[in-house]
Amino acid sequence: MATARKPGVLVLLRHGQSTWNLENLFTGWQDVPLSERGVTEAKEGGRLMKEAGLMPEVVHTSLLVRAIKTTDLALDEMERTWIPVRRSWRLNERHYGALQGLNKQQTADKYGADQVKLWRRSYDVRPPEMKVSDDRHPSHDPRYAELPPELLPSAECLKDVVERMLPYWFDSIVPDLLHHQCVLVSAHGNSLRALVKHLEGLTDQEVVDLDIPTGVPRVYELDSKFKPASARYLGDPDEIARRAAAVKSQASRSV
Repeated sequence: MATARKPGVLVLLRHGQSTWNLENLFTGWQDVPLSERGVTEAKEGGRLMKEAGLMPEVVHTSLLVRAIKTTDLALDEMERTWIPVRRSWRLNERHYGALQGLNKQQTADKYGADQVKLWRRSYDVRPPEMKVSDDRHPSHDPRYAELPPELLPSAECLKDVVERMLPYWFDSIVPDLLHHQCVLVSAHGNSLRALVKHLEGLTDQEVVDLDIPTGVPRVYELDSKFKPASARYLGDPDEIARRAAAVKSQASRSV
């Protein structure tokens, strides 16, 4: 009887800084481009993977252009633009509902810092819903036209993201890990936090407190049960800490 193949290496890459990250706006499912820094971060992520000898054979990403562009830029640095790229709405960023497009600090001034912190940093509290009649609602977007309406969110908490991401992990990413030595998932802060929660067995509070830096590859060596035997970020520790701190401080007046 053939021995089951050990899962390969999983690399997570959060998209580079977007223009709305820079402007301190709630982004969610809204399509926005990468900033100049974000382009640099995406390219650097690819370079770091290449230098570490981590050459993905397949990539999973979302349907949002900032993640797709990050994927393209990183793969170009690795001269791997020819590999298969699988895209799914299940890897999209958390849908921030009616908050999408609003300035985070101005929203805190209007609703109170504690309320906005609850919306942003609780595990199971959703922000106000976006009306289905709103042109920005995903039901009006052609990329989601074939999805059942009940799957399309009007607002999400992190718990919702975990629940919609996990089926994709089991049905799509895990099979690729059994067939390929290196699999890249290039996605968003909250969809990657959801995946890290599952991989590392984080509590609800631990995942809420997790800040994933932009454009920094996180590498997992997986055991036979698809759990991390080791985990590490690639790159300069000081720069990684700086980017994580920038993510954490996005709702402050100093951003």
